[in-house]
Amino acid sequence: MSDAAQDPTAEKLYPPLARLLRPLVRLCIRAGMTFPALCQLLRELYVNVAEYDFALPGKEQTDSRVSLLTGIHRKEVSRLRGAGAPVNAVPASVSRTGAIIARWIASPRYCDAAGAPLPLPRTADAGQPSFEELVASVTRDLRPRAVLDEWVDRRIVTIDAEDRIALAEAAFIPQHGDDDKLYYFGRNLHDHLAASVANVLAAKPPFVERSVHYDGLSAELAERLEARSRELALEMLQQLNREANAACESDAGGDHRWNCGVYVFRQKEPREDDAGAIRG
Repeated sequence: MSDAAQDPTAEKLYPPLARLLRPLVRLCIRAGMTFPALCQLLRELYVNVAEYDFALPGKEQTDSRVSLLTGIHRKEVSRLRGAGAPVNAVPASVSRTGAIIARWIASPRYCDAAGAPLPLPRTADAGQPSFEELVASVTRDLRPRAVLDEWVDRRIVTIDAEDRIALAEAAFIPQHGDDDKLYYFGRNLHDHLAASVANVLAAKPPFVERSVHYDGLSAELAERLEARSRELALEMLQQLNREANAACESDAGGDHRWNCGVYVFRQKEPREDDAGAIRG
């Protein structure tokens, strides 16, 4: 817990929260999540966070204290406590797909001299890389043929004229509407927000959370900068993946996790209307 003197006031949180929540509200409306449904989710989260993150050492966290912290009626707190936070499990398809692709684009065994993932034969002689060997190096619980069929259907891989399996993208990018895409939406935004919140609450920011931004640009320059930043970001992520994959080979393992993400965004700057409201 941070020193209370460092914590921002609720009043100061209004402007950044309004800006932060606007795209999320847009997504909720597009997805058909109504305001009462979102309120219920927030109510559950408020109780859960107050119950577990704000408990006093050596003291029982009471309904009254949770009610005081959250502003939610004590009877409602009593009903919601113990319900748990929203599910944070990793979908099986995300776990296995991400691990196999990470190995494919990181290990020198499955990449060419330039570091690009090689097209792999389905099977190969002992000592030669193959798709079957790649899958087996990550998990023995799945048949390589089942993985291949799923990936072909999802267009993660293609099969070339020589019957080799080629990765469709240099990195795994879930398709629109996939459960995988929604999982990474929640995970990556959570980690970015968690790092930012930690930096706001700490006297010395513990995490790297920086950006380069320019306003008043032409559309052409904004597009060119976006393309260049995509290129540099992919290079960085691929290099980190190679180093992490190699380091994991000798790591004893434990209960920590690490995430390094990059975001790139551009838009036509929203303008104020006659009433002073932002449209964007």
